[in-house]
Amino acid sequence: MPDASGYYAHPTAVLDEGCRIGAGSRIWHFSHVSGGAVLGEGCNLGQNVFVADGVTLGRNVKVQNNVSLYAGVECADDVFLGPSVVFTNVLNPRAAVPRRGDAHYLPTRLRRGVSIGANSTIVCGVTLGEYAFVGAGSVVTRDVPSYALVYGNPARPRGWMSAHGHPLVFDAAGRATCPESHNQYQLTDGCVSRISPEVPESS
Repeated sequence: MPDASGYYAHPTAVLDEGCRIGAGSRIWHFSHVSGGAVLGEGCNLGQNVFVADGVTLGRNVKVQNNVSLYAGVECADDVFLGPSVVFTNVLNPRAAVPRRGDAHYLPTRLRRGVSIGANSTIVCGVTLGEYAFVGAGSVVTRDVPSYALVYGNPARPRGWMSAHGHPLVFDAAGRATCPESHNQYQLTDGCVSRISPEVPESS
């Protein structure tokens, strides 16, 4: 059960002094949250998750087992990270050349609703737009547009996904409807936007 701070941490979890953890969050076996990390409300860290100093997670971020989040990673609300997703923060690491600190770390930004499939690698310095969807086992080396479906090594555009995680099929006018939420989307000049914001995205 949650303690007086409003979150739950398994007895084997390590929470360094100074970390900030939002109410309703759950931190499971053998996970480690560094002192400079910030977790929003309702986050879930699976087994053996590491969150470094300087990492920020928004609300309702789900991190599955065996994921390490290094300095420079920023996750907005409702991000999903599948098992064993890998992040980097230095483009040209060498064991004999010290490259630590903000001067060397490149930021990796995951906008609201991003999903990353199991065993994917996200090379530092990229931004994944809102509700982007990365297929399992992919290697992401460049920015991903909002609502884009990408997969492969390197990950390439394969289609578009709704905020509820369904493929979007656009008609001749560039319109598509999510079969679950019934929200409508518009494709214009290679960019997708939602055009029916009055329908809630969360089920």
